[in-house]
Amino acid sequence: MLFASCSREMNSDENLAIFKYNESAGILTLDPIYAKDLPHIWACNQLYNSLVAFDDSMNVVPMIAKSWEISEDGLTYTFHLRNDVFFHESEAYSEPRCVTANDVVYSFNRVVDKSLNSPGSWIFASVKHDDGGYAFTAIDDSTFQIELANPFPPFLGILSMTYASVVPHEAVEYYGDAFRNHPVGTGPFKFQYWKENVKLVFRKNPDYFEFEAGERLPYLDAVSISFLIDKQVAFLEFIKGKFDFMSGIDARYKDELLTYDGQLRQKYEDKIYLITEPYLNTEYISFYIDSEDVLGAERAKALRQAVNYSIDREKMLRYLRNGIGEAATGGIIPAGLPGFDNTIGYDYDLKKAQCLVSENDLEGYTLNLSTTAEYADIGKFVQSQVEAVGLKCKMEVMPPATMRSMRSNGSLSFFRASWVADYPDAENYLSLFTTANFAPAGPNYSHYSNPKYDALYAKAMACTDANERAAYYRQMDALMMEDAPIVPLFYDEVLRFVNKRVEGLGSNPTNLLDLRKVRVEN
Repeated sequence: MLFASCSREMNSDENLAIFKYNESAGILTLDPIYAKDLPHIWACNQLYNSLVAFDDSMNVVPMIAKSWEISEDGLTYTFHLRNDVFFHESEAYSEPRCVTANDVVYSFNRVVDKSLNSPGSWIFASVKHDDGGYAFTAIDDSTFQIELANPFPPFLGILSMTYASVVPHEAVEYYGDAFRNHPVGTGPFKFQYWKENVKLVFRKNPDYFEFEAGERLPYLDAVSISFLIDKQVAFLEFIKGKFDFMSGIDARYKDELLTYDGQLRQKYEDKIYLITEPYLNTEYISFYIDSEDVLGAERAKALRQAVNYSIDREKMLRYLRNGIGEAATGGIIPAGLPGFDNTIGYDYDLKKAQCLVSENDLEGYTLNLSTTAEYADIGKFVQSQVEAVGLKCKMEVMPPATMRSMRSNGSLSFFRASWVADYPDAENYLSLFTTANFAPAGPNYSHYSNPKYDALYAKAMACTDANERAAYYRQMDALMMEDAPIVPLFYDEVLRFVNKRVEGLGSNPTNLLDLRKVRVEN
């Protein structure tokens, strides 16, 4: 009955501007402290704001904070809040609620509360803390301050993350565990309705604080999210005009939409348009470095280098991805970030790969490649490439959840991986390979460890000069690629297929879905 009622309300006015998209991966919660992947980040980004944000050019811009200062030693961040940011209406309180510095303190303390198990608690790892708590301070209603234990140059950008969204304590306390499906934030849209695995609806926040050319944002009346699991069915619905937007491309219909050089096919040009730009996502295959490897350290390193030389990345992009992306001949840092260098990695060199295999007596050595169904085509390509240089390769396709679990506990020796930037700084990639971040406590699933690398990381984090820090980043990436714990495959590209009735949907290197300035023609 609720669903029918909601549908009637949404369709009662044909002039409503409703943006519709499908989320095949599903959504489990709308509590921002659990927004760890794009489906959840996209949804929560419509409901919440953080102190700061990134614009489409990856510049830090004000949001709830109108301005800020950073102390000369890089340890103290002081934020001055706007006085016109209000939380959405809620039965948890009777009067309109303006955001104050105490709300920021409360929200940040939720992220680090161990009892809540937020996957985002790491974002405040650099904040000064002791048994008495974290150094989050409300100086007064409009002034909020954070103290760091050590300088951390990317910290301001980290505060743009969805984890750092500001929420009202009254609503969290009123709803308890049900806050996951009764979200209250400050964002451009407010929660309307959720029939899990079927439909999620947000309505325009009439009191949103941002304006453009004198007009209050957002322009849309509503956002409607469907949950069709089958991407092929969702694609057909998009082509029919039932959805306004589709991100990325699936192997099952890529040739239907795109030419072999990555252009939109002519037959669809009257219905949709394509937005592309570099994506801060590095796709790669990782080795698990075992100190007790029977090959020994030097032969194991030669094996990893041989695999890197054996992959024809240009061919892979041409035939499997219609030219989408850039061949990863650099390191883990993707194109577009300071520190990127496409000369420090491995070009395709069959002879070098074969020599490394032969000289180190690796003929017939068996690699066990683990991947998921979505990336099975790339897995098969890698399998054929390494076998061409004298190695053997067995491939196992497993469910994503199983793979994540086994990867975390070190049960996979050779596995597909990727990293999308949490914030646009190369540190976010390089920290994946520090000794301090060994899995399962941290994201270093390769267990790569090099004291020189760790020392360079420490120097970079103590450096306040951006150019000098980028030089450290290049050194780290080059050092790691010499040791070759990973096989970078390609630096990804954002693909957005958009219904022609939609205007103002931009793009950005982190693929964040920003609907504040979108318009939809009926």
